Amino acid sequence: MLCSRVGTRPLRTAHTASQAIAAANKLATWAAAVAPNQVWGGDITCLALATGQWAYLACWRKAFSRRVVGWHVSKSLHTDLILTAFNRAVALCQPPPGLLVHADRGRQYTSDAFTALLDRTQAAARLSRLGNPYDKALAESGRSTLKPEFLARGACFADLEEARLELAEYLDHYYNTQRLHAALGACTPLEIDLHYPFNLP
Repeated sequence: MLCSRVGTRPLRTAHTASQAIAAANKLATWAAAVAPNQVWGGDITCLALATGQWAYLACWRKAFSRRVVGWHVSKSLHTDLILTAFNRAVALCQPPPGLLVHADRGRQYTSDAFTALLDRTQAAARLSRLGNPYDKALAESGRSTLKPEFLARGACFADLEEARLELAEYLDHYYNTQRLHAALGACTPLEIDLHYPFNLP
C-alpha cells in the first residue's frame, strides 16, 4: 500500500516556545481543554482491505494537543475495539481523576463495558448531542487529517497486519512527533504535551 505524506517538515525557528504558548491559549476554547489530560476525544474510522472487507480504527486523542494516545485496529466493531484503545491510552498517560471523555452516541461508547471502564478510571463521558455537528469537531478533525494524508484515493490495505504496521508508522512516528499543526502554533502534538505548562526560557 502506498502511504502519502502531505508536505515536508518546515525549518524550525526560535519562535517555537512562544507559538506553543499562543496555541495553548487558543486551545482553551477548543473542546474545553486547557491542560493535556482534561479532555480526550474518541472516534472510529473505517479502512478498506484488499479482501473486500473492512477494518475499523479506534483512536483516542488529547483535545489539548491533538496527540493520539491510544489506538487499536480490528475487523470487528465490537466494544473491545474502543476498550483496547482506551486502555492503551490510560497506560501511556496515567490521567488524573476527572478526565472528560468525548465521543459520539455509538453503541460502543454507551455500552456497559465502557461505562464500567470509565468508572474504574475515574473518568466521565460527555457524549455528542443529537444533531449538533460542532460536538464532533474533535473526531472530525482527526479523520479529516488521516484519510487525505495517509490513504491515497481508493487505496486499501492488503490485510489487517499491514494496516497495523502502516498505522503505527503514521500515528506513532509521523502524526504525533513530526507533523506540524497550524492550530498548535506550528508545533507537533508531542511538543505541546512535553512543553506544558510552557515554562520555557
